[in-house]
Amino acid sequence: MWSTFNLKEIFTASMVLFAVIDIIGSIPIIIDLRKKSGHIESEKASVVAGILMVVFLFLGKEILNLIGIDVNSFAVAGSFILFFLALEMILGITLYKDETPQTASIVPLAFPLIAGAGTMTSILSLRAEYETVNIIVSIIINVIFVYAVLKSSGKIERILGQQGINVIRKIFGVILLAIAVKLFTANIQSLF
Repeated sequence: MWSTFNLKEIFTASMVLFAVIDIIGSIPIIIDLRKKSGHIESEKASVVAGILMVVFLFLGKEILNLIGIDVNSFAVAGSFILFFLALEMILGITLYKDETPQTASIVPLAFPLIAGAGTMTSILSLRAEYETVNIIVSIIINVIFVYAVLKSSGKIERILGQQGINVIRKIFGVILLAIAVKLFTANIQSLF
């Protein structure tokens, strides 16, 4: 196990998941949920999202095999999703609209806000390129960060302000765009 433990892979996978989960960019949604319901179950939402991501890391490939899709093809498709998510972050546009969550429960927070389609796609795309143990560590790092943000979303909003949140979102959008291009070029070659 220790021979596959790679800090560079952990850092890169953590950055990919951080950019896709975009918990900082979700602070306005979290604040709205907190205002509507009065309470957010930060612990429960974080743990459920982490479990969903780890389960999908291990079972996602089998689900794809069941329907006849290999991981490299899924990674190429995932690179397109990451590309469009990055465009949304950089340009401040919305290409995909999801239903606005009505209550602060596991369903809108853990899924789809934290462990949504983009996150699941990213996890399988990362699996095509990185060791599983490194992805698990990066998932744990992100879940801890998500928990911290959920617990202190009001303070973060006051400290960063809307401009600060926008700047961070654009920076991670550019990083995500570069990662999408890398995933595409690394996996497209294996298809042909």
